Amino acid sequence: MDFSPSGTRYFVLSGVTKERPFNAYREMTELKYDLVEAGVGIEYFHAAEDKQATRNQVFKIIQDNLEGVRTDSLIVDKRKTPPDMRLEERFFPEMLGQLVGKMLKAVDLTRYTQLIVYTDSIPVQRKRQAVEKAVKLTLARQLPDGLHYRILHHASKSNVDLQIADYMNWAVYRKWEQGDERSYLLVRQAIQSEAAVFREDACDYY
Repeated sequence: MDFSPSGTRYFVLSGVTKERPFNAYREMTELKYDLVEAGVGIEYFHAAEDKQATRNQVFKIIQDNLEGVRTDSLIVDKRKTPPDMRLEERFFPEMLGQLVGKMLKAVDLTRYTQLIVYTDSIPVQRKRQAVEKAVKLTLARQLPDGLHYRILHHASKSNVDLQIADYMNWAVYRKWEQGDERSYLLVRQAIQSEAAVFREDACDYY
């Protein structure tokens, strides 16, 4: 959230859409305990913090279980973000609302009776309420009648699929921020959209 020349250029937000069975879940859990037995005191997977050897193994599991998985990403050029949108209480709900809307449009929702939306835990109540309001408004506009939904804010360390989403987001971020496509190329089969939030000719604020 550093909107200044010293910060990163891009903010990337991604969502993963999938249905049961969650085949990667078992393999990720097995890998975690394999690493623990090998002396790596890992609690959960986090792409930016994991060592490269661990990332290689996680991406291999994700790559082997991409069938039925869809990833959509929003690419925010922070230089083009208007100052009044940079507050977390406005930025996150607006971006998340756009992302969820894009994800829903790509799915035939008439096939389902229940939709469960997971986000990472949001400890500050006003931020959590703002995010939940944005998601609910998006769902209300796009869900067909009779499709029930729930929004759950769970710590990513408790949810392997949130950890997979983190890895997918990291791969997209590395591509945009650093031109590093090594991980991106492994999982690009599941990356269906990378949408720039602001037009290329939009104003640069710094």
